[in-house]
Amino acid sequence: MDTVARVIRLLLADDDPLVRMGLRLMFAGVEDIDVVAEAADGDEAVALTAEHAPDVALLDIRMPVCDGLAATQALRALPTAPAVIVLTTFNPDDYVLRALRAGAAGFLLKDTPPNDIVDAVRRVAAGAPVLSPAVTQQLIAQIRTPPAEPATDARARARARLERLAAREYDVARAVGDGRTNAEIAARLFMSVPTVKAHVSSILAKLEVTNRVQIALIVHDAAPDSPAGV
Repeated sequence: MDTVARVIRLLLADDDPLVRMGLRLMFAGVEDIDVVAEAADGDEAVALTAEHAPDVALLDIRMPVCDGLAATQALRALPTAPAVIVLTTFNPDDYVLRALRAGAAGFLLKDTPPNDIVDAVRRVAAGAPVLSPAVTQQLIAQIRTPPAEPATDARARARARLERLAAREYDVARAVGDGRTNAEIAARLFMSVPTVKAHVSSILAKLEVTNRVQIALIVHDAAPDSPAGV
C-alpha cells in the first residue's frame, strides 16, 4: 500500500527580501518541504504562524520591529508552536544563547550549505535539535567567561530544577551537558540506547524544556564555576 510522504510546512522570516528569495528558491526544489509563508520581521512571523500553522519557522536572529529572540519566545508560547531555527551571520554568541533558552531548536549560520539547511529543517520537524554535540560544546564554551557579579540566584534555580530528576536521569542530563550523543551516553553509563532516549524524554518533561540544548544549558548553569544566567 502506498503512503503519502508528510510535507513539512515552513515559514521564512528575514528582513532582507533577497535572503528570503534565495531561501524560497532553495526550498522550491525540495519535495517534502513547502514554504507556506514569508515574513519581514518577528511580529509578521507570529501573525503568519497563527494563519498558516507552519511546522518549522526559520528566523533571522536580527530583524527590525520584533527580532528573532522575541519572535522565538512568542512562537514557542503559541498553542501549536512551530519548531524554531534561528539564522545568524555570526558565530555563537550571547544573543543566540538567549534564543536557545527561549526554546529554539538550534541555529544555523547563513553560510551553511543548502543541503545542510534542508536537513536541519527536516530534523527539527522530526523533533531533533540541529545542534551537533560539537556545536553544543562550543556554545557552552562561549559562556564560561564570568560576569561582573556572580549569578547565584540563577545557579540556585538551575540546581533546583535538576533536583526534580531521578539519579540516573541526572547522570544522563550531565552527559547531555557534556555534548554526548545517545550512543556515547549509553556506553558511558552502561545503558541501552532506547533507555537513554527514554531518560532524555523524561528529563525534557521534568525540566519543562523542549530540546537537548536547553538541558545542557541548565546543567551548565548549575555548575559551581558557571556564570549562570547568561
